[in-house]
Amino acid sequence: MNSSWFQSIDSYCERLDPGFWAEPVNALSNGFFLLAAAHAFLVWRSKGRRDWPALWLIAVAAIVGIGSFLFHTFANRWSLLADVLPIAVFIYSYFLLAMRRYLRLGIVQALAITLAFIVFNMSFGRLWFGLFPAATLNGSVGYLPALMALVAVGVACLMASHKQAEHALLWAACVFGLSLVFRSIDNAVCPALPLGTHALWHMLNALVLWILMIAALAHAPEERPPDVPR
Repeated sequence: MNSSWFQSIDSYCERLDPGFWAEPVNALSNGFFLLAAAHAFLVWRSKGRRDWPALWLIAVAAIVGIGSFLFHTFANRWSLLADVLPIAVFIYSYFLLAMRRYLRLGIVQALAITLAFIVFNMSFGRLWFGLFPAATLNGSVGYLPALMALVAVGVACLMASHKQAEHALLWAACVFGLSLVFRSIDNAVCPALPLGTHALWHMLNALVLWILMIAALAHAPEERPPDVPR
């Protein structure tokens, strides 16, 4: 592996050196993702139905916690990928599930809209920095499209009279917005709060994923009864 993949990254208040345990609070706070995934898995089992899309989300949520733990311990380029890629997979997977499960779109239409969202997400940074070149938000700009998607799909569910999904998505949007605030101010509060606020991003983001997973499980499609021989 190229040596550049092992180049140290220092992005947060808590990290003062390149050591493995230089960010113990940031690292261990990723356990909240595992707790969220574990509880969602218990709910999944209790349902008795094999809701495979929801199980996929639960598995990805657990991997999000593991990947973020790796980044906040190894803190280099390869572990950064281990951190951001599972988050992207969860976002896109959930968006597709919302198109199908909440808005009842056909598979072709749902895939097309999800692809359009992916393109928007990947080009958003260029648009943002073209308008606000100094507003880096401590690296949080890339998560703004996900926040927009939560609000937009929540409003779409409201218009479609899908009240329960609407409530879950808009609550998740509120919590996610707050978590982004804590992620964005981490370096700014270093002089007053040496541990920073990044761990609060982990805790609140784990709550967001939990809300979304429980909502997905609550709106699982009904299983068709087996055909009865005549």
